Amino acid sequence: MKIIIAGSGQVGSHLAKLLSYESQEITLIDSNDEKLTFPNSQLDIKVIEGDCTSTSVLHKANISDTDLFVGVTSSESVNLTACYLARKLGARKTIARISNPELIEDKNIDFSDLGISELISPEILTSKEISMVVNRAEFTDPFEFDDGALITLGLSATHTSTFVGKTVVEAAGIFPETHFFPISIKRDDKTIIPRGDTVFHSGDHIVFMTEPGGEEELLKLSGQNNGEIKNVMILGGGRVGKKVAEDLTADNINVKLVESNKHRAEVLAEDLSDCLIIYGDGTNSELLEEENLGQMDAFIAVTGDSETNIMSSLIAKSKGITKTIALVDNLDYYKLTQISGIDTLINKKLLAADAISKHVHKAEIIAISQLDNMDAELLEFVVNEDSKVCNKEVKTLGFPRCAIIAGVIRDGEGYIVLGDFKILNQDRVVVCCLKDSIQKIEKLF
Repeated sequence: MKIIIAGSGQVGSHLAKLLSYESQEITLIDSNDEKLTFPNSQLDIKVIEGDCTSTSVLHKANISDTDLFVGVTSSESVNLTACYLARKLGARKTIARISNPELIEDKNIDFSDLGISELISPEILTSKEISMVVNRAEFTDPFEFDDGALITLGLSATHTSTFVGKTVVEAAGIFPETHFFPISIKRDDKTIIPRGDTVFHSGDHIVFMTEPGGEEELLKLSGQNNGEIKNVMILGGGRVGKKVAEDLTADNINVKLVESNKHRAEVLAEDLSDCLIIYGDGTNSELLEEENLGQMDAFIAVTGDSETNIMSSLIAKSKGITKTIALVDNLDYYKLTQISGIDTLINKKLLAADAISKHVHKAEIIAISQLDNMDAELLEFVVNEDSKVCNKEVKTLGFPRCAIIAGVIRDGEGYIVLGDFKILNQDRVVVCCLKDSIQKIEKLF
């Protein structure tokens, strides 16, 4: 596939890196030549210095022969304009990154009239991710397929986990009617795609695929308790903070939002009538204690400063907060999830890049998610009559060791599948595979 990416910031460069590893034909455009230095020297892609809204630059990038044009510069208006021009000049599909969620939420606006195929809002993606983490506070790696027909959930195995020392088959025997299945294990620095004879170790971080109802079984198996989150403090009242507050209050969660800008705090107080808005410095531990930080079930730091989010979350963790979530822009910080002491680190630019990458794969992939700190991805395929897997039982597919069928959605219902399950036309099959095996799996679908 021939792809042009406009913008070599963190979203664009990460997207270019992901897609170049899959042997896609990538052209990266940016007006700042310094931002193109690393991609040009380290990735097998073409780079062009120039304005992505310039028709001459787009022609230089062979826009008329492009399958996908992606506008991910830091400017919303530039992305929209570039996508409009790209479509007019022959690009088959266009995706624009926007910063204002209203452009997606307002159903009266149809950007397809301008030739823009899809809008991506990192703020909306981040809010959805945070809401999912809060509503499943005991777990990591939450991701829903088809509105919850199948759900991925991560757990860390401890000495209290009843499945430690058992194989996957032995652990499944504890619950005869299995509603969950392990799909990936992080052991030290190695990512393992489990099989029936794989033995669970203490310290393993395990991602499970579950049907509805599997969450309670997983908690019992892991020896953990179900702690419902009802009181949340949010640090930062920007677009992300406001959207998170709106989503959580809609779920009947009590929200306190701390904002350091007085005017912004006043605006939020008018717009968020169901939240308690606090004007003050959220990095001040005395202020947090005055506002009963210790009585919160979760603390979410989403200011525009990664260091502030990390430090305030560590303060909250030291006060015994059950769940801490920090928004980080720096990718180096994002890699520290397992060692920072913070439960969840979220990078909205990575969420945006992953959301865009699902449009690139040859097979009909309708959802894609990268598992945190694992060299593995989740892909959801729609089976058609020409797929090699159609009308075949799972045990006959000859799936490579680097991948596993995590579940199947049929007519809106999720299934954890075993070897004798037969895959049918129009089934939605979720696969967990190591990153370097994506193309091999695509050929099956």
